[in-house]
Parts: sequence; structure tokens; C-alpha cells
Amino acid sequence: MAAISKGRRQAAFIFILITVALDMLALGVMLPVLPKLIVQFEGGDLHRAATIAGFFGFSWALMQFLFQPVLGALSDRFGRRPVVLASNFGLGLDYVFMALAPSLAFLYMGRLISGISAASFSTASAYIADITPEEKRAGRFGMLGAAFGFGFIIGPAIGGLLGEYGLRLPFVAAAVLSLANALYGYFILPESLAPEKRTPNIAWRGANIFGVLELLTSKRELALLTAAVFLSYLAHESLPSLFVLYTDYRYHWDSKTTGWALTIVGVSQTIVSGGLVRPAVARLGEVRTLTIALVFGALGFAVYAFASNEWAFLSAPPLIALWAMANPSFQALATRFADPSHQGRLQGALASLRGVSGMIGPLLFTQIFGLSVATGEFPGAAYFLSAALLCASLPVALSATRIAAPQTAFR
Repeated sequence: MAAISKGRRQAAFIFILITVALDMLALGVMLPVLPKLIVQFEGGDLHRAATIAGFFGFSWALMQFLFQPVLGALSDRFGRRPVVLASNFGLGLDYVFMALAPSLAFLYMGRLISGISAASFSTASAYIADITPEEKRAGRFGMLGAAFGFGFIIGPAIGGLLGEYGLRLPFVAAAVLSLANALYGYFILPESLAPEKRTPNIAWRGANIFGVLELLTSKRELALLTAAVFLSYLAHESLPSLFVLYTDYRYHWDSKTTGWALTIVGVSQTIVSGGLVRPAVARLGEVRTLTIALVFGALGFAVYAFASNEWAFLSAPPLIALWAMANPSFQALATRFADPSHQGRLQGALASLRGVSGMIGPLLFTQIFGLSVATGEFPGAAYFLSAALLCASLPVALSATRIAAPQTAFR
């Protein structure tokens, strides 16, 4: 961190926020239309499309699971900048491929490629860990979450509007945004990891599932924190897996309405991530902030599960937005247990953990939803399960922080 001056660190932080915001904007543009495109390929069969969407999510997460540790190891060896640029360029080309996909098989292949390429968020987290003192990381990770949310404020709204003129048009827009992002980063984004802090060789032993497990279980408190993070990640998978299909089934929303609803989610998360995380952690500490976040997240999912109409359903996003304070707290706690030269490995491991939840979650939640549609009973069952997972995550996380408290200044 000392290798970069304070002014350059601040500038670099702004650059990485913009990079992530553009990347998430590109992803958000296609969210309202991808499930509907699958429905179109399946001739309007919503039940079958829900099952296929689950396998799409599983496959994307599998690629994340397999390749995120590799990308983390590469960023520890060669620096963060080339990994971010390669990711954005790869995503841009992939969105072009998906826009031109003539069949469901080609669309599926595109999702596999995007799963490999989508590495910018985890590498950006390592970037921030490189340039930020430990005590300020939760706030910075919150700002990163705000950049993430900003993409979802504009992206789904644009995607929903473009989807009215054609379900493939948002993929073209996503391609333009990702390629522009890569070009922006090439000329603007500086490197954050000083050469003397890079690993001398690529740690291939750590860039696989066994290395991930070894790192995440190297300390008891980190192992417990990992379990809590996994439960939280798994609960989150119900949102991208079901939101479009669930609102289509229950409230008959079109692409435009879905896009605006996702915009509400993005606005709520951005307000929380950008405006509340830093003061909350400063006043309450990481542990109490995490506790509050998980409780509100569980309440939000319960509202999703039991909402009797669309207005009640739309009261949940602000509650779930408060859950956005959980991940920065999780990340800040985890970074304290890794060496500076292994922050990329750590973030890659956490992203791989998200990949595991992403493999399980889409299959789990879409199958529960599909069964609910087939039987006509409790369509909100999948969201109720997410609420239960967050309730289970809280005591596990608190156990981790109690173990670490004597050695680390947690509050």
C-alpha cells in the first residue's frame, strides 16, 4: 500500500469503482430478458424454462467455482490490472456471441464463457484490499457494493426498455458497455499490487478446490466465517434465479415492469452500500453491523414469500437492501486472516465459494419454484427458505467473531 501515494490510492479507488459500475451495468442490462429469451426458445413453456434457467445458473456458477481461484492466483502473480482488463474484454465478446445465438445450445455456451470471464468483482475486492488499511476496508467494500448497485439501478431499466424492442438488443448494449469498460481500464486503471508484494510463482496448488478449502479452513474462525458466508451467498441465489420468473407468474409483469422493479432493488442497495455501511461500521463495529444486516435480510425474504400483492412485494427491497451491509462486513473480517500477498487468492476463494452456492442455489430454488407452480401451493416457498438460511448464518458468524475477538479488534 505504501508503494502508492495517498492521492494515487484515492484516484485508483475511484477508477476501480467506475470499472465495477460499468461492468455491473452491462450485466444488469441483460437480466430482465435472459429468462424470457429462454422461455421463447422453449415455446412459452414456463415450467420447463424455469428448470433450464436453473441449469444455466448452475453452469455459470460452476465456471466461477473452477476459474475464480485460478484468476485470483494470476492476479497475485501478475497484478490486478491485467486480470480486470481480460475479464471485461472477454465479457464484451461473449455478449456479442449471446446476442447472435441461434439456439438454446449456443446461448448456454455463452453463459459458460461469461462464467469464466466474470472475474472483475473479486479482483476489484483484492484491489481495494491492496490500497486500503484494515480498519477502513468494510467502508470501502461498501462503496464497491454501491458501484455494484449503481449498475443495477440503470442496467435493468435500460434492459427492460430495450427488451420491448427485441430480446437480443440488451445483449448488444451489454457488449458495448463491457468493451468500453475494457478500453477505459486500459488507459486509466493503474496497478495496485506492487511487484515486491506479488507471489514469485503462480500458486497452482492453491488455485483449485483443494487450495481453496485449505485457505478457507486454515484458521477455525475463518472456517466458521466461511460457513456463514456460504449460507448468506446461498440465500442470495434465490434473487437472480427467481425474480423474473416469480413476478411473471404471480403478478404477470412484462420486461419493462421487471426492469423498473430491479431498479428499485438497485437504488435501495446503492443507498445502503454507499451511504450506510461506513457510518454503521464506524459506530457499531463490523459484528453488530453484520447482525443487523442478516436480520433485515431475513425479514425481507419473508415479505417476498408471503406478499399477497405486488405492492406488498415491493415493500421488501428496502429491507433486503439493508442486508447489503453484510457482505462488506464479511469481506473486511476475512481480509484480516490473509497475508497481503494472498489477498487475490482470498478473494478468489470467496468468489469460488459464491460459485459453489451458485451451483446449488439455482437448481434448488428453481426446482422448489417449479414444484410450487406445478402443485399451485405456496409459490413463495423458495424465498421462505432464503429467510431461514440467513437466520442460520447469524449464529455461525457470531461464533467466528467470538473466537477471533481476543486476537483481533472486532466490535
